[in-house]
Amino acid sequence: MSGKPVFRCHYRAQLTAPLEELPQGREKTEACRKKAQRLIHDGALLTAGLYVYGRQLFLYYEAIGEEMPPEAFMTPLDEVLSPWPQKEETARWAKMYPIYWHCEPKDEQDWERRPAPLRRRGRIAYLKQDTMFEYVYHHFAIVKEGLLKGDRYMSIALHEDVLFSYFEEPRSSVNIRRVDGPDSQAIQGWLDVDPEAHFIHLPGSNGQNFLLLPEVFAVGRE
Repeated sequence: MSGKPVFRCHYRAQLTAPLEELPQGREKTEACRKKAQRLIHDGALLTAGLYVYGRQLFLYYEAIGEEMPPEAFMTPLDEVLSPWPQKEETARWAKMYPIYWHCEPKDEQDWERRPAPLRRRGRIAYLKQDTMFEYVYHHFAIVKEGLLKGDRYMSIALHEDVLFSYFEEPRSSVNIRRVDGPDSQAIQGWLDVDPEAHFIHLPGSNGQNFLLLPEVFAVGRE
């Protein structure tokens, strides 16, 4: 009998002011962390991480058995989040769309960390708008091919022109097909269009395409 499925979730939110300027800002995020930890204890989550860049929040979590909205554990922040337009309504958390990864969970048992990671990290990148869909095209082509090896738990999601990447340390090496060879052919298409030309380098990134973000909290099944 197969185990429960795992759903990888990426969201973005906007604070009404920088976290350190909000009344009881850290108390609110700590309440969210405790709720996430309870869901992990109850078997509803595998991991959850919240990261900050200015007024922007980036949330990654893995739900077990069924999809779970951020409101399941992030409501302590509701009053300090600006709503995003969502078609005919608004939402405090904007869903980000996964476009790149190196492995897919078969089920809960397959996706458990053994041993637990040393660090759960978040990072972001800003794409140039005139070439952002070229970035998406080539990266999703690599995913569909499924041969390029990379970090097992890494994923990249997109919202507007912002990329959010979650990964863990130490890193691993695996591909979606979980096979050795043949080598990826799709990666050449990406290398041929000058990858560096697609990014806006952010202050503090030291010329890197992605900027590592401060961790607000990161918890998981140990």
